Amino acid sequence: MKYALSILTLIATAAFVVSPALTSPFSGFSENQLPIPQIDPPVQPAGYAFAIWGLIYAWLSVSALFGVIRRGADADWDRARLPLLISLTVGAPWLWVANQSAIWATILIFVMMVFAVVALIRAPHSDRWWFQAPVGLYAGWLTAASFVSLGSTSAGYGIAMDQMGWAYTCIGLALLVALIVQNRRKAAPEYGAAVIWALVGIVVANMDVHVLVAAAAGAGIVILGLTITRNTALAPA
Repeated sequence: MKYALSILTLIATAAFVVSPALTSPFSGFSENQLPIPQIDPPVQPAGYAFAIWGLIYAWLSVSALFGVIRRGADADWDRARLPLLISLTVGAPWLWVANQSAIWATILIFVMMVFAVVALIRAPHSDRWWFQAPVGLYAGWLTAASFVSLGSTSAGYGIAMDQMGWAYTCIGLALLVALIVQNRRKAAPEYGAAVIWALVGIVVANMDVHVLVAAAAGAGIVILGLTITRNTALAPA
C-alpha cells in the first residue's frame, strides 16, 4: 500500500502526542528510582525548558497530517518516515517507562534519538518547514534529553563519577553529537536550536549554584551557535 508509511506515521505521531495524557506526569526520576537520589541534578535544564515539547508535539502533528494529505506516497518523505516512525513508536510509551525504570528510560530515549537523527539526515530538502524543521527540533531536543537521562541515571547508580562529573561529561558528549549532526545536515538550524535551548536551560538551572556547570553549558551555546551560523551561510540555497 503506497500510503502505508504516511498513515502509520500519522498514527504513531498521534499516539506519541496523546501519551502524556495517559500516564503520570514525569519531571525527572523520583527518589525511589535510583540508589543515589538525584534531586535537581546539575545536568538537568530548568523546568521551563521542557515547555518546548508543546511546540514539538504541535509541529510533528501538523507535519504528519500534511504528509498524509499532500505527500502520502512521496518517496523522499518515505525514506525519512521509516526511522521517524520507529522513533515515535518507541517514544509513545516512554513516559510510562520513565516512571518505572531509569535504566530502561535511558536506553529507550537513546533509541528514539538515534532514529530521529537518521530521519533528519534523510529529510527531503524540499518542504523544509513541513518535515525537516519539526523533525530537527524533535531530534535536537532528544539529543540533549538523552544525555540528561544518561547523566542522571549514571550518577544515581554511582557509576565512575558523582553528579558534577556526569554533568560536565554529558554536556560535552551532547555537544559533540550535536556538532557531528549539525555538520552532517548543515541546513538544519532547528536541530542545533533545540540543543541550544536545552543548554540555556542548564545555564539557568545552575548559574546560582554550580557556576562552572553553567559556564560549560554557556561555552557549548557559543560553539554550537557559531557552527549553525557558519553552516547556514555555507549551505546551498
